[in-house]
Amino acid sequence: MHVDCESCRARGPACGDCVISVLLGNPSVELVEPEQRALAVLSDAGLLPPLRLSGPREGRSEAV
Repeated sequence: MHVDCESCRARGPACGDCVISVLLGNPSVELVEPEQRALAVLSDAGLLPPLRLSGPREGRSEAV
């Protein structure tokens, strides 16, 4: 059996409920540098929550 998450129509919003994700884990996502910078700008502007699994950015305080 070949499972290809890249071609899944429900990939993203439905990964958390997918039986394949439960068995094999969620597919990894690699962001290129411009995408990382764009997300950081949106986060710094308060339009996104602080990014998880990354250290605090300069000038930003962590909520306790």
